[in-house]
Amino acid sequence: MSSSVQLAVTAATSEFCSQAEALAQQLQLPYLGETPEKHIDCTPFVLKRGERLQLCATGRKAPGPVEVDFVTGAAAHRRKFGGGKGQQIAKAVGIRSGFYPQVLDATAGLGRDAFVLASLGCEVRMLERNPVVYALLEDGVRRLREVAQSDPELAPIAARVQLEPAVDSAAAWLAEQGSESIPVVYLDPMFPSRDKSAKVKKEMVAFHQVVGSDEDADSLLAPAFAACYYRTVVKRPRLAPDLNGEKPSLRFEGKSGRFDVYTRHGVPG
Repeated sequence: MSSSVQLAVTAATSEFCSQAEALAQQLQLPYLGETPEKHIDCTPFVLKRGERLQLCATGRKAPGPVEVDFVTGAAAHRRKFGGGKGQQIAKAVGIRSGFYPQVLDATAGLGRDAFVLASLGCEVRMLERNPVVYALLEDGVRRLREVAQSDPELAPIAARVQLEPAVDSAAAWLAEQGSESIPVVYLDPMFPSRDKSAKVKKEMVAFHQVVGSDEDADSLLAPAFAACYYRTVVKRPRLAPDLNGEKPSLRFEGKSGRFDVYTRHGVPG
């Protein structure tokens, strides 16, 4: 863990103490036992180990927790009502009837886009280098698989999601892959937020503080494009500069964001 991240680990209840201690050792973070986050003033954030792993801001007026939830809430709503193959992300990746390319999400974050693509029919491999985010993602995948055992709708989606072992550098991992060995590479590097308005939920502001921005994002494009067979897709804020200053083959623009597509081979018609 970076020493600049002020973070500790807590347990939601006594039954999770051993798991929380093990996580603290794994991430080389202080362990504060069962202390409620509203009573903590020695660190701005904690990872709370309970039925689900949560990233919590501390103090009395802290916003809600951040967690990876593929089963309920926003993920479930988008899976059922999100627009299916008409979504821009589906068009950008190249999904069409009978064609659902395997996708490597090289900057998986909280896994939201990866889960959308898996819901639409793609096999998705997720790569994540931040150890705190990786722990949240791993916990979310674990709970997805548990629920999927008795949920016939979620079972095939869970089977299409794979979390790769933790990496130190997505760019280095991509560079080690064979040329044109991955059908589609998807990149959504963390962009420095300049939006101070209420559009960004308070809990996500806290998440961005812990994770920071991907200052080396430009270095991802070349190894991603070398490794992809069909295309590399880059998700960007609508007014952000092109990744690495390279103009894409095509763009899909929305109100607040866009998908830049760097095409190598055309997808089957």
